[in-house]
Amino acid sequence: MSTPGGNQVGASQTSGGAARDAAAHSAMARERDLPGLLRHVEPLAARKFVIAIRRLANDLTYGLDGSRFLGSGIDYVQSRLYQDGDPIKSIDWRVTARSTKVHVKQYEAQRRIPAWFLIDTSASMVVSSTARSKYELALHCAGGLALACLDRTSPVGVIGCGVRNVRVPPSLAKDQVLQWLLRLRRYDYGERTQLVRRIAELRPTLTARSIVVVCSDLHEPGAVHAVALLAQQHEVAVLQFQDPAELAVPGSGWMRAQDAESGRGFVSSGRKALLDQAAIEHELRRGGVDHLLIRTDQPFVHRLRHFFRNRGLGRGAR
Repeated sequence: MSTPGGNQVGASQTSGGAARDAAAHSAMARERDLPGLLRHVEPLAARKFVIAIRRLANDLTYGLDGSRFLGSGIDYVQSRLYQDGDPIKSIDWRVTARSTKVHVKQYEAQRRIPAWFLIDTSASMVVSSTARSKYELALHCAGGLALACLDRTSPVGVIGCGVRNVRVPPSLAKDQVLQWLLRLRRYDYGERTQLVRRIAELRPTLTARSIVVVCSDLHEPGAVHAVALLAQQHEVAVLQFQDPAELAVPGSGWMRAQDAESGRGFVSSGRKALLDQAAIEHELRRGGVDHLLIRTDQPFVHRLRHFFRNRGLGRGAR
């Protein structure tokens, strides 16, 4: 038999459950009303995405033991005379042979160099003429490189370079990396680029030398100059993503088009490239910035591995 008190508790629980259901339905309704977002990410699709990221991380980690661009570093300082108790494996054989006295190598203590990933989440990254968009490829590369950095004990942080406020401080937590990867799977088809602004906000907060990996198509005016300024104090690598339609549209003449971010209309020739790629590469090279161009219609894993394999810390930073 139910008591009056029990009826009140049951009624309260029912009321609370109804309120939670109503709030959940309201949140889902607001989400459905957002323009230009990807459809709901199914758990199986999310799992496949994570598996693909981990596979790329394994591919990149293998063969990168000689790379000091990803992960913690031990810097050579000098060679000194051998002292009792020094390990034999630390002997500098070249200096020893030249001086006829046994010398050993001295290194700086191991340190963890934070790695920041600046991911362009703007509309120009989403527009695609191939099966995989520039944004999908950028997120895939950033995730694989981030997990490779964690394997080398380098804290990883991320900044979204669009209108959305996405900023995750560097951490060694692998779950945190997977969380922001899954969060960034959703994007807006009308989001504007703010790469220059995000770099300007990041620069004063970097008190020690850091690794910065920029994943963008570099469509924003001034973006290349901002990256070059950042490279004066930090180790910077740019992964520039390019759609084949940015080079030319086969079989087209003059056409009307609309900018995906600003909505500005313009007239252009389909045979004309959207960017002056030679000027971009020249300015990045002058600024000491490592640069890799990745096209959405070509294989990229082996080129990405080769790109980071021979990168040494301190080569670009001044």
